[in-house]
Amino acid sequence: MLSPLSWWNDLFFNLPIAYFFGYIFSLFNADLFLPFSIVGYWISNIAGFLLMQFGAADVLQKSERNLKKDLLIGLISSTVYTIVVVLLLQFNILENPLLSNLVKG
Repeated sequence: MLSPLSWWNDLFFNLPIAYFFGYIFSLFNADLFLPFSIVGYWISNIAGFLLMQFGAADVLQKSERNLKKDLLIGLISSTVYTIVVVLLLQFNILENPLLSNLVKG
């Protein structure tokens, strides 16, 4: 249910977490909502990838885990995922009318 590779994960977990994160920061300044929603989404994806990676490592590996290596791999995979989504939006391969309206003002 919590797999960051499933569509419902974004719908039921990442987007509400990102919205809440952005909302908290928008209480200080309304212009902070969008950037901190993106940051919250990114953080929730990193957490999802790390949890998935730790779970898979527990099942597949019997040896000691390298926490530093696991965190680095999770950070890199989440960053690549975020960059891909941003590029797809930037080049209009994915369209998001709500985001376009927010950016245009």
